Amino acid sequence: MLKLEVCCYGVDCALAAENAGADRIELCAAPAEGGLTPSAGSLIQARERLSIPVHPIVRPRCGDFCFTDGEFNEIKSDIAFIRELGFPGLVVGVLDIDGHIDMPRMKQIMALCEGMAVTFHRAFDLCHNPLTALSQLTDLGVARILTSGQQQSAESGLPLLRELNRHTRGPIIMAGAGVRLSNLQKFIDAGLPEVHSSASQRIPSLMRYRKAGVSMNSVAETDEFSRPCVDTDMVEAMKAVMLSSPVRVA
Repeated sequence: MLKLEVCCYGVDCALAAENAGADRIELCAAPAEGGLTPSAGSLIQARERLSIPVHPIVRPRCGDFCFTDGEFNEIKSDIAFIRELGFPGLVVGVLDIDGHIDMPRMKQIMALCEGMAVTFHRAFDLCHNPLTALSQLTDLGVARILTSGQQQSAESGLPLLRELNRHTRGPIIMAGAGVRLSNLQKFIDAGLPEVHSSASQRIPSLMRYRKAGVSMNSVAETDEFSRPCVDTDMVEAMKAVMLSSPVRVA
């Protein structure tokens, strides 16, 4: 069956996605940073309140995926906590200075994640050689790869996504970055078994009072009285398309 993973930046958002028919949640914090490790409170609430699989992202900072020793220790500590809470999987990725999969560190990660499904995230899109990276991640036992096909959007990356899907002998190739209802059929037609979407809209703050001239963001023009949250109508529509489409072999 075709699967829809929805990226959510909070537990309330994840609950809305679950109720709208999402198959799995990638739980993140910090949407403006591209997704960082959720807080302990968010993780605990997710385990208590959600029924569908939730895979938290483990990413200690924004930017690239070549981490210092201290940052890598953070990653390992977060993985241990996530595993202790009983999550079925998580999302992570580590590269070396030359843009290759950091195999020594990924082997440590895979050992820490024994029994969990590991998604290698869009660090893959910064890899020097995607087919070599696919082979290495297959050897590591990674469950899936979240990728835009090394392009700014997954739609632009469809040629590589198709090639990866043809070559994979293990990891599921999951398309992500700009996947939405309007282009969903293209990924289905390409034979991709899973897609990843934020399926989001901006929702207004509950606050009536709006303090003028004070910003909590370094980008002063940021609208701090709205935030992204899942568009449940979008999730329902995307899932309906997926349920009505036969699984295609690439």
